[in-house]
Amino acid sequence: MPEHQREAATAKQPGRAEDPHIRELRILNAIAEALNSSPDVQQALERTLGLVADLLGLRTGWVWLRDAETGQFYNAAARNLPPYLQAPVRMTGHQCWCIEEFNEGALTPKNIDVLECSRLRPAVQRQATDLTHGLAYHASVPLYFQDKPLGILNVTGPSWRRLTDEELHLLSTIAYQVGIAIERARLADESAQLARAEERARLAREIHDTLAQGLTAIALHLEGALHHLTAQPERARQRLQRALLTTRESLEDARRSVLDLRASPLTGKPLLTAVRALSRKFTSETGIRVRVRGEATRPLPMRVEAELYRIAQEALVNVRRHAEATDVEIVLQQTPRRVRLSVRDKGHGFDPRAVSAERHGLVGMRERAKLLGGTLRVTSRRRPPSGTTVVATVPVAERER
Repeated sequence: MPEHQREAATAKQPGRAEDPHIRELRILNAIAEALNSSPDVQQALERTLGLVADLLGLRTGWVWLRDAETGQFYNAAARNLPPYLQAPVRMTGHQCWCIEEFNEGALTPKNIDVLECSRLRPAVQRQATDLTHGLAYHASVPLYFQDKPLGILNVTGPSWRRLTDEELHLLSTIAYQVGIAIERARLADESAQLARAEERARLAREIHDTLAQGLTAIALHLEGALHHLTAQPERARQRLQRALLTTRESLEDARRSVLDLRASPLTGKPLLTAVRALSRKFTSETGIRVRVRGEATRPLPMRVEAELYRIAQEALVNVRRHAEATDVEIVLQQTPRRVRLSVRDKGHGFDPRAVSAERHGLVGMRERAKLLGGTLRVTSRRRPPSGTTVVATVPVAERER
């Protein structure tokens, strides 16, 4: 039994009819538990949709969230979409009636509206019930945190009925809980980004100190060599050799630190946060939902994060161009000695032996992994379960941990 169904079962009691207020409390408790126990917002939203479906009989739902950085809407979670909406091109972040009402301020926490679905309308007008499963309307529940608009939760069912005042109030309270969970996740990302900014400041100070100490040592060696240049040329030569060695060491330390500090595609974000932002943008533009899993157990060297980010970016480009997928999963795993990034799609797959590596950007991804002393592996299946998986494994040197 799926987890959300087990949670729903605990919210229902057999036997005599349950008092409506007790039932409401049970539902809210189950949803609060789902939101608080899930490791990421996407999983929490999916479980919440499952609970709403099982407890209110609204078996189809999807969630639009607005990216705080770009302002674009993306499909953050979905459940039991009809075939017409399963095509990613119909679930991109372009304007639709519920998003327009939300942007105009017509949807508020105290004003849950029932709208005709403009995305389904072409199929409804053709009476293509095999594609719509009889859906045409949905309840649009705005998601807010205090006065901050976050997104929309849409729920519906094939036998649409008027929602009771109790159910509307329940949906409003659920939306409030979801808004808190979304804001909590945003604050966690912001905290990680501040930690990364502090790390960059530390590296800048380290570069300054390294160069200052190195230049001081070089100056002392050169000054000593000048004193002995005529009377003790051998001693002068030794001091010059030490100055040369110190120069090389200082240059190497500075080069390594500057490589870490130079402009990176992550724009100051930790890798996991940056990949999530990349995934939101990808979903908004393509309609292909991306699940990102992983835990940032410790900071990684910035150049490692930058190259792994580029690998994830190129893998998503391949999904958009070639895979015809509806879902993608990105997983970041860390151990004390290595980091592993995998990007797996559920597209139609291809034969890696029959396709030029350059065509799918595989050469570039392999070179990026090789630069870090790692490897890149690509597997793909054309038969069910079809799809492609790209796995980059990179060691983390002892001095970098």
